Amino acid sequence: MSAVLADVGAYGWWIAGMALLVLEIVVPGVYLLFPGLAALVVGTNALLLGDSFGWQQQVIAFVVVSLAAVLVGRRWYGAKTVRAEPLGQSNRADRLVGTTATLSEAIVGHRGKVAIEDGWWIVEGPDLPQNARVRITGARGAVLMVEPLDPPGA
Repeated sequence: MSAVLADVGAYGWWIAGMALLVLEIVVPGVYLLFPGLAALVVGTNALLLGDSFGWQQQVIAFVVVSLAAVLVGRRWYGAKTVRAEPLGQSNRADRLVGTTATLSEAIVGHRGKVAIEDGWWIVEGPDLPQNARVRITGARGAVLMVEPLDPPGA
């Protein structure tokens, strides 16, 4: 009789584990993944160990394996968190403020182009000829604001 109860206990843990994993898909966050995995581990051990793995040991094993899985998961997911950028450095265009560049296309009608790093950028500023040196003073979206590096006539 107790062997039958041990088998029912193992399948019960597996059912609980699968239910928790299915709920993990439905519920946002990573809250049910670790207890779900722990229930599957305890269910497997309950089936393999049979009568020698009583319900008290199963509950204790579930708690211990859940905590271990949470600690390992926290270390795993914690290493993959995205670090916040410093204020004013939230995007690539903002990081270019203060740098100098040479115009690839003349600024005509307050618009031109400049090649910086690995891309072409639209720039806005006073009309300037091609190959003029400019300083990036700001960014509005993906458009860089520029001013001449050398004063006109210098």
